Amino acid sequence: MVSHPLQNEWPDSLLAKAAKIRLIALDVDGIMSDGKLYFSATGDELKAFNILDGLGLKQLMAAGITVAVITGRKSPLTEKRMRDLGIPHLMQGREDKKVALQELVSAMGIGPEAIAYMGDDLPDLPALTFAGLGITVPNGYWLVRQHADYCTRAQGGNGAVREACDLLLGAQGKLESALAPYLGPDQEVDT
Repeated sequence: MVSHPLQNEWPDSLLAKAAKIRLIALDVDGIMSDGKLYFSATGDELKAFNILDGLGLKQLMAAGITVAVITGRKSPLTEKRMRDLGIPHLMQGREDKKVALQELVSAMGIGPEAIAYMGDDLPDLPALTFAGLGITVPNGYWLVRQHADYCTRAQGGNGAVREACDLLLGAQGKLESALAPYLGPDQEVDT
């Protein structure tokens, strides 16, 4: 039997909020990447995305949870990564992330209680506090950490998104089925 290492640390109040989530919206820099901007000698932007996060997002989408990305920057690298992952909603160049999130949820016909937002800095704070579940990372800005419902153990760009995905899947009773294809026939997940 396999059990998630954080399952005993997730309080019931957090799990109750996570159980209602139908959409997770994510920032990019500092959440899906380490928040650093890398440039080559010719000025080309480089960005690293964590492969663990990518699989977690695919598992969420397979479980029926919509994934969106809202970022203040415009980046062809971000566009390529989101396209490769099959993420249906990418909103780039959006400084007012709460307005972008409100537009998205209005189009989807869901309320704030069904939204998780994951961000790390001040431009994310209005969207994070609007959402029913606000998630941040330990390397996020202190004020954002104070207002979040949950702060991951993993740093942004280093598996934090995967941790959030596991939280949502676990709270909704979907983690076991998401992990089952990777386990042997005699193993099961203790969620």
